[in-house]
Amino acid sequence: MRESDIHINRVDWITVSIYFALVMIGWFNIYAAVYDGQAEKSIFDFSINSGKQLVWIGTAIMLITVIMVADPRFFENLSLFIYLAFVLLLVVTPFVGKEVNGQILSVGFGDFRIQPGEFAKFATGLALAKVMERPTFDLSKKNYQAIAFGILLVPVILILLQPDTGTAMVYFAMLLMFYREGLPSIYYILGFGFVGITLLALGIENNLYLAGAIVAVVLILIFLGKRTWQRILAFSLIGVGLIAFIYSLDFVVSKLPEHQQNRIMVLFNPDIDPLGVGWNVTQSKIAIGSGGLFGKGYLEGTQTKFDFVPEQHTDFIFCTLGEEFGWIGSLVVIGLFVGLLYRLVMMAERQKTRFSRIYGYCVISILFFHFMINIAMTIGLFPVVGIPLPFFSYGGSSLWSFTVLLFIFIKMDSSRATQLGRLG
Repeated sequence: MRESDIHINRVDWITVSIYFALVMIGWFNIYAAVYDGQAEKSIFDFSINSGKQLVWIGTAIMLITVIMVADPRFFENLSLFIYLAFVLLLVVTPFVGKEVNGQILSVGFGDFRIQPGEFAKFATGLALAKVMERPTFDLSKKNYQAIAFGILLVPVILILLQPDTGTAMVYFAMLLMFYREGLPSIYYILGFGFVGITLLALGIENNLYLAGAIVAVVLILIFLGKRTWQRILAFSLIGVGLIAFIYSLDFVVSKLPEHQQNRIMVLFNPDIDPLGVGWNVTQSKIAIGSGGLFGKGYLEGTQTKFDFVPEQHTDFIFCTLGEEFGWIGSLVVIGLFVGLLYRLVMMAERQKTRFSRIYGYCVISILFFHFMINIAMTIGLFPVVGIPLPFFSYGGSSLWSFTVLLFIFIKMDSSRATQLGRLG
């Protein structure tokens, strides 16, 4: 048997089974999301979203076949080329792409279009894995940190120019992989602290209380340690900087596009405009809550039939599940995602090369971020930023990109026995 043949006995069939279970449950829910109470169109009708999604599922299976029969070294050897190719696509997208709702996200011909920002996720994961696989690559050193962050930020900046804030945010999920590979904890402490202060500044009407708290913390830190002038100056500058930041935040938010301002407002005050900017989230929560324990039954969701929730077949697909299958059905799907992530962590830790392990954690990071943020959006715990639910939401680019992302790693895992002589 050639090395490029599929290692059938080594394929993680549990992971593959979870993938197909999520894809098929998602397909049935896509049909439910467009079902209007009449039986005129079947789930296989190619004129509606469920029929179109079936085509995407069929082509996704073809992509899986190509990936699984490819040489196991193919993606590693061409990782930087693949990354540069998608960076180039991101560069030309604003010039040749199709504009929808003020965003230029897709390129293609006629009805066949893809979103380079979605596919660049796996390409960025491959590039990071290739650069970081060297034994001498040490994320505790500033020069290596600059290289890794540079690779990560190039697609982020290009996607923000489209502009697509939601997709750009996903790339920062790979900081979870950076942590696994040795990025110092201080970056995460500062990052979470910055996010926490930002949320407090946005959520508290009177920033004077927050400024007072910052001053108190700075004074405590100064007096707890040795009171040298350098220490006092450093903490004082940090305190002044944070206070300046929280008082300038309203100005920064005011410069954001109106729809992004509205999303932030709804997050902190869901009832501010339930018939306007808060409509999506309000109706999504009503749909999920009305499902109760066991749901209303398949194709019996009233919120769905009467189109109360916009974009219900894409970003808000989870509320269709919650309304028709209730808490039990939602728990099953969440359990499948948790099981998938658990399997992927196990797979990543058993890899024989650093390249495969790093790419595996990129896959885990991206899927985890999409899963958490999408569900948080539908229940009002996170602003609506256009993050699809992996393998579940309608869309060819979404399904294809997640399929490629996952099955490249499944292929690496199935051929890990051939990597024993290439330990990193």
